[in-house]
Amino acid sequence: MAVMPSGSGGRIELPENVVVSRLDALANWCRKNSLWPMPFSTACCGIELMATGAAKHDLARFGAEVFRFSPRQCDLMIVAGRVVMKMLPVLQRIWQQMHEPKWCISMGACASTGGVFDTYAVVQGIDRFIPVDMYVPGCPPRPEQLIQAIIDLQDKIQREGTITGREFDTVGRQLRKRALVEITGHAAIDASRNPVLQRELAAAAEAITSRT
Repeated sequence: MAVMPSGSGGRIELPENVVVSRLDALANWCRKNSLWPMPFSTACCGIELMATGAAKHDLARFGAEVFRFSPRQCDLMIVAGRVVMKMLPVLQRIWQQMHEPKWCISMGACASTGGVFDTYAVVQGIDRFIPVDMYVPGCPPRPEQLIQAIIDLQDKIQREGTITGREFDTVGRQLRKRALVEITGHAAIDASRNPVLQRELAAAAEAITSRT
């Protein structure tokens, strides 16, 4: 029982077994330590995802080992591998069937930017169609990188989360977030696979030619 001793200036002394916190912080603490991943594995990144949940790396240390293949039981989608256009409606349907609050990790270069598959059939970054919270670089990334992404996501949940989910209604979460920042203005960059950079370099060369 809390008591207010005389001469304490209005401060209340709590017993040792009482903890005071905000409701948002308590809900975030529960959420971040009980993530249930929904694996969407399509390529070699899926093998690294399996290794992350195995005994050597032991994802259970971070409370995220309960892999479920039902979207209604999951709150963390891990997209591991390339996603083609024919597969995209399935990915979006699974994402929409997951209950809020939910988060997404884009694992590997193929899921984040299309990777080496710069073709019309492969999605050049899943963040063009669903919101992504964490990007894991690599081809494929090691299990330690995925664990670090989960730890960073837990920190984000603790810092930004609210019990009513107000953080999901922000415009910034719905906008497209690019995982790869294109550096322009450097002719030394290989532009053979970057049509945007090709156009910019061609325009720069034409401007120089017109001046001379």
